[in-house]
Amino acid sequence: MSIMTDSPVHSSSSDDFAAFLNTELDSGSSDSSTDEEQEDDSELQPQRKKRCKLELPESMEDSHGGSTSHVSKDQNHESSLKKDMCTHPGSFGDMCILCGQRLVEESGVTFGYIHKGLRLGNDEILRLRTTDMKNLLRHKKLYLVLDLDHTLLNSTQLFHLTPEEEYLKSQTDSLQDVAKGSLFMLAFMHMMTKLRPFVRTFLKEASEMFEMYIYTMGDRHYASEMAKLLDPKREYFSSRVISRDDGTQKHQKGLDVVLGQESAVLILDDTESAWTKHKDNLILMERYHFFSSSCQQFGYTCKSLSELKSDESEPNGALASVLKVLRRIHHIFFEELGNNLTDRDVRQVLKMVRKEVLQECNIVFSRVFPTKFPADNHQLWKMAEQLGATCSTELDPSVTHVVSTDAGTEKSRWAGKEKKLLVHPRWIEAANFLWQKQPEENFPVNQTKKE
Repeated sequence: MSIMTDSPVHSSSSDDFAAFLNTELDSGSSDSSTDEEQEDDSELQPQRKKRCKLELPESMEDSHGGSTSHVSKDQNHESSLKKDMCTHPGSFGDMCILCGQRLVEESGVTFGYIHKGLRLGNDEILRLRTTDMKNLLRHKKLYLVLDLDHTLLNSTQLFHLTPEEEYLKSQTDSLQDVAKGSLFMLAFMHMMTKLRPFVRTFLKEASEMFEMYIYTMGDRHYASEMAKLLDPKREYFSSRVISRDDGTQKHQKGLDVVLGQESAVLILDDTESAWTKHKDNLILMERYHFFSSSCQQFGYTCKSLSELKSDESEPNGALASVLKVLRRIHHIFFEELGNNLTDRDVRQVLKMVRKEVLQECNIVFSRVFPTKFPADNHQLWKMAEQLGATCSTELDPSVTHVVSTDAGTEKSRWAGKEKKLLVHPRWIEAANFLWQKQPEENFPVNQTKKE
């Protein structure tokens, strides 16, 4: 779908735009279709033909050079009937994209990232989503919505660079061939951006399984410039770059501006609170803190990766780990589920895969939660259960792990006596981000106080 670059914005016919919109969305990820696919689309043809019908200008003369006044009257009558019968599926500016009538009231959702001024009604959005969904499923693809900051990259204002980061200015890559670089100085934005390790391989391989969107809380200009760094040839996102200017709720992201059915959408983001209505679609990412300003933004006092002159691992970093998860979800969705393909829900698959991470662990917490706080209401308890662990407040022989911040508590000492595994709460958090049970010895618990 590449509406932004080729849209007939100056066309005098609103039907041209409607036809173009249909063609772009129906074309999907493949230029060709099999006879079977064309047969499946037969139910959509009458509506498509209606939308693609063009009106002739009233002043046009016939091919023999004669007067067309009698034709014009018929056309005016037909045009009037069309406007009366039109359901106004969407608008371009204040004009209906189907009948051309000027609309007084606004309805539906604005899709400004596709084209400035484009607004689609709810019924039309449903129609387009259904059509696009059928096409994607034929090609074994789902939708993937990707956050930018702290997920795919990390940016900082130049004046926020610390003295220990000044060396970066001499190590930036050329903007003339961004595909070969990962650290960029954007002087015109007074900014420096570092792409997360493995991101180019991630995008290439994810694009074979998903139709991808960018969705950032940054403004449209920032979103556009970051998309150029990540996708210089416009292979992965095309016009599907959504910024905070396109959202319908302040400080929130929503799938209402994504032309994909929620049952087929996965989201990668480092901020859970941005997706309050779509948590079941979300894969929470470990934040990428390359610059010092990023650490400070979230209250960390440690040195940043750039100050340490280090970086995430390419083969074992966050993007490499989540790519394995995406492959697993994609495989289950298309190859392992027995029900009808259109009835499948990727959110259920996501829950299933998440529960595999700690499925054989029986956990007891010790002094991790505030006194008198309902344990099963705590975020860490819920996280462990979502990862497949069984959580309890009482010790018994079935317990496999005691989670604590202090090796001196009664339960911690019991773990040592009974040869159970004693781990820090970060063990659960690491499993949550990496989607894999981590070695317990990497998360030791120190004795800080005595009972």
